[in-house]
Amino acid sequence: MTDKITEVQVCECVSSKYVETRRLRYKQNSIEKTWDYIVSHDSICILIFNVTREVFVLVRQFRPALYANLAQAKTVGETVDTTIHPGHLGMTYELCAGLVDKDKSLPEMARDEVLEECGYDVPVEKFEMITCARGGVGLTGSNQTYFYAEVTDAMKVSAGGGLVEEGEMIEVYELTLTSAPALMWDETKNKPVGVIFAFMWFFQNKRPGLLPGTGAQL
Repeated sequence: MTDKITEVQVCECVSSKYVETRRLRYKQNSIEKTWDYIVSHDSICILIFNVTREVFVLVRQFRPALYANLAQAKTVGETVDTTIHPGHLGMTYELCAGLVDKDKSLPEMARDEVLEECGYDVPVEKFEMITCARGGVGLTGSNQTYFYAEVTDAMKVSAGGGLVEEGEMIEVYELTLTSAPALMWDETKNKPVGVIFAFMWFFQNKRPGLLPGTGAQL
């Protein structure tokens, strides 16, 4: 189970291969200011729609930063009581996604992520770029590129789940068309805003006029 979390402790982050902290000093209208920010990778995410069974293909995974936020885990050396703060607090519903950290084109990286996380082998030319947007503008300002890909059951070549050697534990999650709004607006289900945006784009551009009601249950 990907939400079985134990022995949680807050530690000092001395170094990281993913992010670095910086402080920007500048003048704005002759007023001296500073702002702390994080240097991080850009990213890609993919809205996957299985046309064979008319379901969205999402991923569920444990996000430590979200868990720490909800558990109010802030003090270095603090041990988190997982009986009070169980692992499912940090589970999210997300689009298939990944960092831009390889010497490949964005569609090629999107193809790799879909194969690794969700188990579908999709030709590079089948990835449709939706748009790109800046995320975490007060913290990182990194760029995220959104893609759309249609898949069939015949394209499913593995169970997915991510790369074990990179520590990934990902659940493939299928969501019907009629259940999508329930996830979009259910505040009890953890998700990044990109999920809401991607679904709204889909119903506006791929299935106009077919946005179902919000009463569906997950």
